[in-house]
Amino acid sequence: MVDYIIVGCGLAGISFAEQALNNNNTIVVFDNDSQKSSRIAGGLYNPVILKRFSEVWQAEEQLVEMKRFYKKVEDKLAIQFDFPKPILRKFFSIEEQNNWFAASDKRGLAPFLSPTLITKKFSGIDSPYNYGEVLHTGYVDTASLLKEYKKYLENSNSIRYEAFDYSSLKIDTDQLTYKGITAKHIVFAEGFGIHQNPFFSFLPVDGTKGELFIIESDDLKLDVILNTSVFILPLGANRYKVGATYNWKDKTDLPTEEGKLELLERIREIIDCDFKIIEHFAGVRPTVYDRRPLIGTHADYNNVHVLNGLGTRGVMLGPSMARELFDKIENGKIIEREINIQRVKPKNYR
Repeated sequence: MVDYIIVGCGLAGISFAEQALNNNNTIVVFDNDSQKSSRIAGGLYNPVILKRFSEVWQAEEQLVEMKRFYKKVEDKLAIQFDFPKPILRKFFSIEEQNNWFAASDKRGLAPFLSPTLITKKFSGIDSPYNYGEVLHTGYVDTASLLKEYKKYLENSNSIRYEAFDYSSLKIDTDQLTYKGITAKHIVFAEGFGIHQNPFFSFLPVDGTKGELFIIESDDLKLDVILNTSVFILPLGANRYKVGATYNWKDKTDLPTEEGKLELLERIREIIDCDFKIIEHFAGVRPTVYDRRPLIGTHADYNNVHVLNGLGTRGVMLGPSMARELFDKIENGKIIEREINIQRVKPKNYR
């Protein structure tokens, strides 16, 4: 018998897997690579919503948990995934500068917004109004994290690369069985794939498609992350990840001409040098209408759980939300209502 079956090996699934393993639990993970949002994510962590100059929900707590989590995973796998790096917001007017300085005086934002104007000039970018710097920022190389973590699970024979067959899951009061595997609990961390899950298909997980580029430019010289209407993340060797779009209608993970044109338009608003597109890719983020995660336990089965709705901030949210769910399962901790699935259960759901 294992302690946990975990369905999904994106940021949510890995976060819960680590919680379980760090507490001496045994796991089996199922993943069929059908959900691409974690693999293609920008991976940025940023405690400020720059569009509105507002604080991310529980930003300080999430950053502490996130840093501790990724350091432990890096030590375990002997590879660096977490890359602290400044995020600069390019200003397009004096009014934007003033709004920034006003926001940096607010109690919740003061720890994260530098009151000092950044006047450094970067080749390939015209910036007459300079920049503001967000503190305690960086990015996680999510593609490498997923790749290396799956190798780690392979080495311990703890991952199965196959689609999960819900009809084969047998649920009893004190255990579950699935294709010869007996477990105490199952955690579904499937992202947008939750819509195929008969236990949690009622959850309001909307798919927000994002498209990104890898571009190359010999003339752009940027050693920080630039974040305005899109982000530009330096990857080295004159290459940059650029994204992302937000499409609420298209639920496929295929790049589109519409997304390409939108990204090109936004990039040209920021940089004034030549570049070429090396790669164009897309994925569907699991987002929720109130921008809060969805975690909790099924109303009828106390050993069937869900960890979903991490949206665009999965890098920051994953570790802390996995801990919340684990503490609920193992220690009976009450999950606060704003992230508990009870807040969205339909009337006919017991």
